[in-house]
Amino acid sequence: MSEKLIKEIESVIIRIAGDSGDGMQLTGDQLTDTSAIMGNDIATLPDFPAEIRAPQGTLPGVSSFQIQFSQKDVYTAGDAPDVLVVMNPAALKVNVNDLVKGGLLIVNSDSFNEDNLKKAGWKSNPLTDDSLRDFSLLRIPFSSLTKNALGESKIKTSEVDRCKNYFALGLLFWMYGRTPDHTIEWTRDKFSKKPDIAEANILALTAGYNYGDITEVLPSRYMVKRSDIAPGSYRKITGNEATAIGIAA
Repeated sequence: MSEKLIKEIESVIIRIAGDSGDGMQLTGDQLTDTSAIMGNDIATLPDFPAEIRAPQGTLPGVSSFQIQFSQKDVYTAGDAPDVLVVMNPAALKVNVNDLVKGGLLIVNSDSFNEDNLKKAGWKSNPLTDDSLRDFSLLRIPFSSLTKNALGESKIKTSEVDRCKNYFALGLLFWMYGRTPDHTIEWTRDKFSKKPDIAEANILALTAGYNYGDITEVLPSRYMVKRSDIAPGSYRKITGNEATAIGIAA
């Protein structure tokens, strides 16, 4: 493993966004579960698309998931993300105004083609027209890197690009000192009847983690220490469940 500076931070707010079929909720759930296992206090906010069957690459079809994990107690998922990961131009269009000034913006540069830009309503390419100058921009070709990582996979070509969310998750795991072990175990169990799909996603996850480790795209990693949480059994519940049992309005 390469030696890189590790910066200790108290908390971080991360939002990941893409098409409704890009697995953003799954990605967020795994980042949440892993952070809980590692002893951080957490709060999340899933945001589902306005139109479940919206045309791919359009604004109404954008899905996102925001998580805050912290060394101290947190009560909300945060007002504005410190880190925004977007899978396409539509996700950028919907979410970029929420990112804090100077925040880290990670984009799937492969998706910023003329057709996708047009569907999202961009008049020019924001990756090249200086409109993102207020942020720290990191362009990563998630789709291409995932395809390369799965070059010998047995899954269909059409299914390869759907693993890019795991590549992004692996990179986030590396950036914030998260272990991929839980997600690997969960994935094998989730896709136990489709082992080729499970192994392809695990390959993508590992490739994303290794990409962060061996490249120079990020000068440092970040560490959020364990929270001083009282021992006991804790239950993970969704917003709908919280409303149903009367602990949220």
